[in-house]
Amino acid sequence: MSIANRTISGQGTAVIPRSDPFRQYQRREDRTMWLLMTPALVVIVLLLVVPLVWLSWQSIWNHGFTLANYERVFTGVYLDTFLLTFKLSFIVTVITLLLGYPVAYLAASVSPRFSALILGMVILPFWTSVLVRTYAWLVLLQRTGVVNKLLMASALTDHPLQLGYNQIGTVIAMVHILLPFMVLPLYSAMQKIPANLSHAGASLGGSPLHVFLRVFLPLSMSGVIAGVTLVFILCLGFYITPELMGGGKSVMVSMVVSRNVEIYNSWGAASAVSVVLLVCVFAIFYAASRVVPLEKTLGAK
Repeated sequence: MSIANRTISGQGTAVIPRSDPFRQYQRREDRTMWLLMTPALVVIVLLLVVPLVWLSWQSIWNHGFTLANYERVFTGVYLDTFLLTFKLSFIVTVITLLLGYPVAYLAASVSPRFSALILGMVILPFWTSVLVRTYAWLVLLQRTGVVNKLLMASALTDHPLQLGYNQIGTVIAMVHILLPFMVLPLYSAMQKIPANLSHAGASLGGSPLHVFLRVFLPLSMSGVIAGVTLVFILCLGFYITPELMGGGKSVMVSMVVSRNVEIYNSWGAASAVSVVLLVCVFAIFYAASRVVPLEKTLGAK
């Protein structure tokens, strides 16, 4: 049997090849994959795309097209709130990096048994609700709390310090809650660094500090960027901890959104603030992806 169909015409015989079986199989495979992905795509469209479109529409429509909500975001109290949010997020991110890097380094350097113990202690707070941990810090940092009693008992201060219901308490609680999100990406990147590289640097006459700065630190930068990006973005959207620990003195963007909806019933203003915050998050992800691929930023792989 011939593998092609032959057509006789006045000019001669033309050979019309049959369609490639591999291409037919590939098209069927593509159709099957699209059918399998359809439920997930429908869920994404309904739960993510539609709300984002509605949010954007609410921010520019109030009985007609308007940009008044966005003008309000970049002036007055709204602008101060954004600046405070970025300030606190930056402080918390730096502190978690300074605290988390040694912990991740230790976990990546010791034996697997001790490494598992360290990581278990890091993720142990996940077993407790954020709300419970925040209230625990309220008890610890109040004027008659454990921290102030220890400070006065050790003669470091002769009167209780105001550690709660301000930015100090907010930063302390946020650092405690977000520290695991810094340690885990750092550890994931560090454990992939071959130990013989540091040994080779030491054998070539490099001091431990020199080997760390020239060999280990550059190789762990993917974990640093992943942890910094993750913690900073989580800080931008934090709500419960600043609301409780700030005592009304640390008003962050998420609290502005909540108050516009619950107190003032101003959906347009809340939507505009949310859209601006979302754009900031996308910009941060884009900037991080320019340095480290996005998959490494998200998972430190």
